[in-house]
Amino acid sequence: MVSSPPSAPASAEPDPMRIWFRFVRLNRRVAAAIAAELKALGLSIPQFDVLSTLSEREGLTQQDLAERLYVTKGNVSGLIDRLVEAGLVERRPIPEDRRSHALHLTPAGGALARTGMAAQTAYVARTLGTLSPADLADLERVVLAWRAVARADGETRR
Repeated sequence: MVSSPPSAPASAEPDPMRIWFRFVRLNRRVAAAIAAELKALGLSIPQFDVLSTLSEREGLTQQDLAERLYVTKGNVSGLIDRLVEAGLVERRPIPEDRRSHALHLTPAGGALARTGMAAQTAYVARTLGTLSPADLADLERVVLAWRAVARADGETRR
């Protein structure tokens, strides 16, 4: 049995590093849980990312997809090759651009994307979905504030 770390005294200031490490550990736990759910479907997280992204917006090029997934075009290329071989994604020519192809889900790819999204939705409902509406609102507010600060930091570091 894993015990919880002792609670900080109520008067102590929150420690950003302690919160950071808790966030990182939570991210790893959630990612591992989702990876296990997807593995049972025969998918990796990167494969699911591609399928779910294409289910929202078909016809993306590999470059567009790479930008949406925050990865390189090279990383997407190999992944798409494997999904094409598995019969889940197809490349279609773009008449006005002979160098690029539009990516589309096959019927099997669409079905697998929906199954993966259902598994993800069920996991979120079993975990995050059990928090109170007030806690969810607080969490969303904090995550959005943190995202804004992180984006601003990224812009100043370019």
